[in-house]
Amino acid sequence: MRRSDPDSAGITRVRRGRGFRYYGPDGAPVTDPEELERIRELVVPPAWRRVWICPEREGHIQARGTDDEGRLQYVYHPQWRRRRDREKFEDALAFAERLPRIRVAVAGHLDRPGLGRERVLATALRLVDLGLLRAGGEAYAACNESYGAASLLREHVRRTHGTVVVEFPGKSGRYWRFTCADPGVHRAVAGLQRVRSAGQGLFAYRDGERWRDVRSEDLNAYLSEVAGADHTVKEFRTWHATVLAAVGVAVAGPVEDPRARARLWTHVAGEVAAYLGNSEAVARESYIDPRVFRLHERGVTVASSLPALGCEAAPGEPATRGRVERAVGRMLREHRDA
Repeated sequence: MRRSDPDSAGITRVRRGRGFRYYGPDGAPVTDPEELERIRELVVPPAWRRVWICPEREGHIQARGTDDEGRLQYVYHPQWRRRRDREKFEDALAFAERLPRIRVAVAGHLDRPGLGRERVLATALRLVDLGLLRAGGEAYAACNESYGAASLLREHVRRTHGTVVVEFPGKSGRYWRFTCADPGVHRAVAGLQRVRSAGQGLFAYRDGERWRDVRSEDLNAYLSEVAGADHTVKEFRTWHATVLAAVGVAVAGPVEDPRARARLWTHVAGEVAAYLGNSEAVARESYIDPRVFRLHERGVTVASSLPALGCEAAPGEPATRGRVERAVGRMLREHRDA
């Protein structure tokens, strides 16, 4: 495995009729059958433009292209992807260990007066923690009318009977709706709605005499500050997905038949996907720590912690908060090599 550079000379793709022809770094057509088979196995989407393909089999990036939205997309070597997945879930486990500290800091900042940076960012991050929201890129929202925490508009949030109702179109066409009963969030949102107009982003903070709109980078920076280490908002979704899956297989209990067990895992991943606003395949491949399913196959779950569901959760918080989260973290740390 070696690092590849998509900005260096590589194999290019040119449409010919209903298919493509490929040209090497020297401009000569690629004719070697094994090399053409390797390229086909990358399954580079036909719609990608300006496609670059790595001339080496062991390059960590095997292909790069531009999708219909103008975004760079990558095809990684399977070995590299497995390594990065392991690192991602280890990062999520480290994030989980810092969650109590993060939540204490967020709660403290929510209680601050005014609409300064820390209170506003704490409000947005609290919604991420409770609603599993994406960070929300501003450019993506502008082009696709698809939103996340940082890009929520004033009209996406309303207050009723002491709660905050969040409704907005999210990624992949999913319409999000969830209710937050946190009094601190309710008070902060009330203040923001008094100073923000329809069509404006809800989250902005006062910086001296001016207002600064909250961006997804601001949320990630604030999260890293309160965590005391570098983390991203996406890790909330990864961790919550892993916890929900761990609870799902624990509730089901041991399943001896391999086919029945596979069906259970698909069902659990589908339920997690409903919370995330993703497909079952994406939830399983990108968000749920695969060790949860491998450990379930060996009979290792957090079943003993299930009686504690809801015991440490405040009204409106997930029932998994507290002891169950800690049990999932402990299980994964004790079986890191599963």
